[in-house]
This record gives sequence, structure tokens and C-alpha cells, in this order.
Amino acid sequence: MAENIKVMIVDDSALVRQVVSQALTSAPGIEVIGTASDPLFALQKMKAQWPDVLVIDIEMPRMDGISFLKKIMAERPTPVVICSSLAEKGAQATFEALGAGAVSIITKPKLGLKSFLEDASNDIVQAVRSAARANMQALRSTSSSPALNRPKLSADVMLSAGSNRALERTTDQVVAIGTSTGGTQALEAVLTKLPATALGIVIVQHMPEKFTAMFAERLHNLCQIEVREAKHGDRVIPGRALIAPGGRHMMLKRNGAQYVVDVTDGPLVNRHKPSVDVLFRSVAKFAGANALGIIMTGMGDDGARGLKEMRDAGAKTIAQDEASCVVFGMPKEAIKLGAAEQILPLEQIPAAIVSYGRGL
Repeated sequence: MAENIKVMIVDDSALVRQVVSQALTSAPGIEVIGTASDPLFALQKMKAQWPDVLVIDIEMPRMDGISFLKKIMAERPTPVVICSSLAEKGAQATFEALGAGAVSIITKPKLGLKSFLEDASNDIVQAVRSAARANMQALRSTSSSPALNRPKLSADVMLSAGSNRALERTTDQVVAIGTSTGGTQALEAVLTKLPATALGIVIVQHMPEKFTAMFAERLHNLCQIEVREAKHGDRVIPGRALIAPGGRHMMLKRNGAQYVVDVTDGPLVNRHKPSVDVLFRSVAKFAGANALGIIMTGMGDDGARGLKEMRDAGAKTIAQDEASCVVFGMPKEAIKLGAAEQILPLEQIPAAIVSYGRGL
């Protein structure tokens, strides 16, 4: 039998420590080896037994979570899940933590912590399991998580498949990117290297509501291109990247001679909203051969079938390679299906986007 995933929880709230511990200990294959009210207490306990995954808060006494994260990454890189509230004030700190090497986010409500276990236990468990599989070497060099108790729906619930006949090439082209765990760092690595004239880009990053706007703003301040959270009817134009808002699906549509995005509600697809499969299917249907599809680091298989539909419709397709992925899940499944025309390391993806825009 495989060894249990050993987890330590570091949070100054006794109630959060209790609730998260209960969620994890009730899941098979996970063992909570300790809890601590602040990082200094945690470090003392970790001398005796080092965890496979850390679940930490950001705001804590004696040492804040980001300083603790940086210390861990410098001394002994370990997968870290940030347990944070959705408040805008905390979101900037959350992205600083992701930039310092945290694997993912689970959201902690400010109120109603007693119902937190019932509402988010599957998210907590899945975040820890995903973190335990993280490629820390790739994370150093560079969702929200699915609710496992819900039926796994396909993109059919949002949009019917196209005819699989390649559409004629036009002057308008679009790049579609899908990613999940490790994607915040991967997207930063890609988008910051693109010129201001890059093709229009549509992106699904599995991420909770309210974080996507802050994430887009952060990228906008780092990039030459415009990056923003998508709104219904936004045009897809050169020099602009649109990120699907958390909790909403995003689809590409054709409006006359223009590409626009349809941001809409709907059921979870592949247990995600937004779903990469929904975006990729829409791109296959409405852009066909005028698109480039890229699937990057992430757990699960969301986007694999959609990328295959894009390739069948005449699009160019790329999967990130295993060595540069934090979690080689989504790209692996896409490669298995024959959806990826190319398999590239993360560092080569920006140049591939630029080359595609030049018709190379």
C-alpha cells in the first residue's frame, strides 16, 4: 500500500485547525501529523517529522504565512496549500504567496466556519492530494479544486460539438489556453514574454470567484499585453488576454467578423466552472483552423477532450511537457488522446505563440 500523505496545518484559528483536520483525517490516504497556531510552533514540530504537504494561513502571529512559505522553499521545498479568505485585501497577499511557490488555494470563509467542513471538505481533500503530486522542481523554476461528490458532466451541457470539419483560415486568429494547478505561475511565465502585438488570447485558469479579477490585474501590471478578467461580449483582439471569471464558463463566439466571448453561468463541467473543455469546444466550433490551443499544468483531465476537438477542427495544439509541469495531469491526458500536435517545455511556449501569429 502507498504511504499516507502526511499533512501539517498551520493557522492561528483553533476552529479552522479543527475543521480542516476533520476534513483531511476522514479522507483515505491522508494523515494529519500535526497542527500549529503559528509558523514558529510549526517549525519546532517539523523537526521531528516533516510533512508531505503544508496547509497554511497567510495572516498569523510571530511570522506571517508568506515569510514562512519563503523560508520553507529556501530550506526544504515542500508543497504548500494556502488557506485564505476571499477578501480582496487578502487576495494580493495570496498571489504573492503563489509567486513564492505555493501550489494552490483553498478558500476559507470569514463567517460560517462551522459549515466550512460540509461545504468545502472535498475541495480541501483534493487540494492536498493535488499538492502532494506537485513537481517542486518545476514549481521553483517557474482552482479551486473539483467537488468530487458531483456528477462529472461534459461540455455537452454547455455547447454542442462542431462538425469536426476545419473552418477556412481567416486573418483573425485566437489563442486558447487552459490550465489548473501550477497555472498561475505558468501563465505568468508565458504572458510576460509576449509582445504587445501578440494574438488575442482566451484563458481558463481553475480559480475561485473573486481571485480571477485580482490575478488578471496582477498579470496586466507585469505584461506588455492587456490582461483582464473577461466580461460578456468582450472582443478578442491582438494585444489582449481575457481570463474567464471564477464561477462562470467562458466560450468563444463569432459576431460578424469579430471574435467575442460569451461569459455565462451553467453547471460544473468536469467538476469545474470555468471549464477548459467548454472553452476549447467553443474555439473548435467557431475558430477551427484559425486557433492555437495550449493545455498546461493541472490535475485531472479537463481540457483534454476539448483540445482533441480543436485539433480535429484544424487548430494547432500544444501540451506542456512533464518536466516543466507542476502537475502533469491535464497535459498527460491530452497527449494520451492524441490531442497535442506538439509537446513543449514551458519556456518554449511564448515563442510558439509568437511563431503561430506570424504564420510559421
